[in-house]
Amino acid sequence: MLQDRYGNALSTSSQAARDAYIDGIDRTLAAAGGGAAKFEAAIEADPSFALAHIALARHHQVWGNRDGVAAPLQAARACTGLSDREASHVNAFALLMSGKVGDGYRAIRAHVLDHPRDALVAQTCTGVFSLIGFSGQPGREAELLAYTTQLAPHYGDDWWFTAQHAFSQMEAGQVGPAAVSIETAIAGNPRNANASHIRSHLHYENGETDAGYRYLADWMDGYERDGMLHCHLSWHVALWALEQGDIDRMWAVIDADLSPDRTVSPALNVMTDMASILYRAERRGIDVPPERWHQVSAYATECFPSPGLSFADVHAALAHAMAGRSEALTKIIENAQGPAADIVRDLARSFRAIAAQDWPEAERHLAVALRDHARIGGSRAQRDMIEFAMASTLLRQGRGAEARRLLSIRRPMATHDGSVVQ
Repeated sequence: MLQDRYGNALSTSSQAARDAYIDGIDRTLAAAGGGAAKFEAAIEADPSFALAHIALARHHQVWGNRDGVAAPLQAARACTGLSDREASHVNAFALLMSGKVGDGYRAIRAHVLDHPRDALVAQTCTGVFSLIGFSGQPGREAELLAYTTQLAPHYGDDWWFTAQHAFSQMEAGQVGPAAVSIETAIAGNPRNANASHIRSHLHYENGETDAGYRYLADWMDGYERDGMLHCHLSWHVALWALEQGDIDRMWAVIDADLSPDRTVSPALNVMTDMASILYRAERRGIDVPPERWHQVSAYATECFPSPGLSFADVHAALAHAMAGRSEALTKIIENAQGPAADIVRDLARSFRAIAAQDWPEAERHLAVALRDHARIGGSRAQRDMIEFAMASTLLRQGRGAEARRLLSIRRPMATHDGSVVQ
């Protein structure tokens, strides 16, 4: 019987289907472009290949293409002759795609215990945008590390896994071990966008602006625009350009690679990265034209019309506040949902106060959110926006010593140059 790259048996007798499927999975795990086309090629070679159908459905789900999910999901469910692993694989994803996230998460954790090298399933719980990362629960960074540590003996030096393990280590504060893991991952696959992303985060955590800027700007040359991380890696480049004072370069990257009318990246990355970079630019004293905030606010309303995903809701609230769209902002405050809804409400209220220049009110809500803002999801680097908002609020009240003390305690390396906020 044919097998995938991780030694899992596949219920297809087509070599062409197997090869295209493996290529598609590797592209998915590397956040490279062209994954959907490979899964479609596998289906064309063997229309009864259930895992190719479910992988295509998963691709569309991750990219936010809701209309593309139903047909391959239905086709996967209709396939027969599956092994126990494949049936469990399909069932776990079917639960997620049917909106039964809690059931899906439990099915995935059980599946991974029995089939730890089923990478596409295991991948759903790795990284900060995963089922664990977006769980809204306290201690999720420790849970991510526990999860990848549990899987480590099953993967060795595999380039996909070691990159994910590096991210878990780094987000839990284990920067030294993370550096070792990420170099192993890059050696295994230098064009793994996930690995380049994680190495960029390491440069950020270590305060290595020049090194990170040079590394990522070079790495991005040749990266496909339809790669999953194209927008987000561009955000890192724009952020470092901002920190270096290269404002023309920052705007050029934003307009070419982050703007909603130019990028083809998933909406979650586009909206959150745009709101974040605009806010951080303003905190550095850069003039941000109102129409840019209006663009992001409108995009947030279109792509995330109802609250429910905390990380998206926080950034949408920021965009609405800065654009002066009080009705859209109030909708998030009044209808925030999920386990991190309390943090979402406090941050949304703080952004409303910031837009109104009511600094004591902003401080009051930010102080609550700072207790455990990891619950909203996203990386430590992304959530620095919240730390900087608090520091900026203190500065606006003439309390510079407190602002510096806050950053020196909470994010000393990310703010090593002392000029993050104004």
